[in-house]
Amino acid sequence: MSELTDQGMQTRRRVLGDAHVNRAEAAKTPADAPFQALITDAAWGHVWSRDTITLRERSMLTIALLAGLGNDHELAMHIRATANTGASEADVMEALLHVAIYAGVPRANHAIKIAKETFATMAAKIPGEDK
Repeated sequence: MSELTDQGMQTRRRVLGDAHVNRAEAAKTPADAPFQALITDAAWGHVWSRDTITLRERSMLTIALLAGLGNDHELAMHIRATANTGASEADVMEALLHVAIYAGVPRANHAIKIAKETFATMAAKIPGEDK
């Protein structure tokens, strides 16, 4: 494993949690292994591991971009990751206000629905329970 891959995996685990990454790794097949390597190196190793902005800020940017592009499944995953990045529910809602202005009210409205549902589910979980 390269240094970039090691760093990417560390950051991926820090943001998404061990349980999520372990599930993704267990589900990896020869067909999607190159894609998994790409996101580990590029997204998590190159981008998320940079120290120019905080994980909280990266989290908010990612949530806004995913909401603006309508990537709902990834949006919910990154909202769950706020438990690890330090972005609060208020931070997420601020980011989604920007989505309304710059990407459209329907995208923001749907993202807010997903955020509310995801935060409610997170609040209902028992501390220490698998994420």
